[in-house]
Amino acid sequence: MADIILNVQVRDRVGTGGSRATRNSGLVPGILYGADKAPVPIAVKAGEFRKALHTGKLLGHLVTLKYGEELQPVIAKDVQFDPVNDEPVHFDLFRVDAHAAIRISVPVHFHNQEASPGLKRGGVLNVNLHEIEVMAPADAIPEEILVDLTGLDVGDSVRAADLILPARVSVHAHHHDATVASIGSSSAMGAAEAEA
Repeated sequence: MADIILNVQVRDRVGTGGSRATRNSGLVPGILYGADKAPVPIAVKAGEFRKALHTGKLLGHLVTLKYGEELQPVIAKDVQFDPVNDEPVHFDLFRVDAHAAIRISVPVHFHNQEASPGLKRGGVLNVNLHEIEVMAPADAIPEEILVDLTGLDVGDSVRAADLILPARVSVHAHHHDATVASIGSSSAMGAAEAEA
């Protein structure tokens, strides 16, 4: 199912005082919601949660929640951090069906810059979207979306609808017509052309 397993316990106390008491006992408080069920206050050992967080695969990925013998697929939606020591202070988990399609943001990365005539001539890559919202099965969320810049010249752009995505993954309607990036001319490029 998922690489990360979070062993949780149900919290009795909720609210600010309950969260503070949970943190003081070496746990990170959180909430489990979704799937038309009531929200459940939960907690995870702080060390275990930090370890899961530092894998880089906690947020936006399918995670297995373990409560006793019960296993549940979830997506970590949010983690809040202490502004002073940067320690996690609260997290939100969303219940999912491992095979059901969900709406989620996936980071965008660019490759083959050296194969772009526009960038070779001194153009600049203008990135409009660093993440794209997609519909993907919870157990097949892509780590990233790669945008190939091969052959792009100044004035060319890449639209979200034109991206090559993994099987069963599609761009959500919210970003379907959005421009992901474009190649623009730089001031140095304009000065060189004026000089020529």
